[in-house]
Amino acid sequence: MDRKKTILVVDDELEFLKMIRMRLEANGYEVITATDGKEALDKVKKYKLDAVLLDILLPGMNGLEVLKKIRQDNKDLPVFIITAFSSKERFELANRFNASGFIVKTSDLKQEVENITSFINMADKFKGQRPPAAA
Repeated sequence: MDRKKTILVVDDELEFLKMIRMRLEANGYEVITATDGKEALDKVKKYKLDAVLLDILLPGMNGLEVLKKIRQDNKDLPVFIITAFSSKERFELANRFNASGFIVKTSDLKQEVENITSFINMADKFKGQRPPAAA
């Protein structure tokens, strides 16, 4: 039997974290969560992850700083930036640090989970190459 894909979801909004975790687990994923950048980096080192969903606005170290640090040691791990506040500048920064994709938070959680799961399902194809950014 194939092992479940393990996803790290990093967000400081606990309600969002809880809802995404429930939805992803219902779709057959193992979900690990973190609420800040330091905790996220610790979990990236500790677990064998298939993908990371990383919010940009985090306390202490922001998501782009976390992405930059992840990329220092792990160039192939698919890391998808999630944010409620998209801007051209953030999109460009995420691309500069080799984000695997950019997902804009919406009020439609069902659609959001579908977007996330489609990104995760394609994650293996992203390893070692720059995928097109979409949301």
